[in-house]
Amino acid sequence: MAAPSGVPVPSAPPSYEETTGINVSYPHPYPVPECGQKLDGKGMNPPPYMGQPAPANNPVTVQTVYVHQPVVFYDRPVQMRCPSCNQMIVTRLSYDSGALTWLSCGGLCLLGCIAGCCLIPFCIDALKDVDHTCPNCSALIGSYKRL
Repeated sequence: MAAPSGVPVPSAPPSYEETTGINVSYPHPYPVPECGQKLDGKGMNPPPYMGQPAPANNPVTVQTVYVHQPVVFYDRPVQMRCPSCNQMIVTRLSYDSGALTWLSCGGLCLLGCIAGCCLIPFCIDALKDVDHTCPNCSALIGSYKRL
């Protein structure tokens, strides 16, 4: 098979051994020692490093640092360690009216739900902000604002 320019196209790519140079009959660009051959130090191994002396055996003080990941609060209880009483807890949730509750109420008023139906968002927990408190010490741990 010939290319349009008249140059023949090889039928298969070279093998892995030919590509990497393993077990190929041409000479290597650098000397390769054979089994049992003693190295004479002429380009085979680099000279030993004569830099700084080894450090003295001084006692090392290790300090352990704990990095606390910030707790992200959503509308579900969170298992964590209370920063106030230092106990492992699952947070207690309480719902308060927030911006989304009031905007939903205003939107229903604009749609004509004036006869009390506009107050429905105040009965739906999914539209309210969430406060996370500790069940042991009742400390406020965090809040989740919907809007």
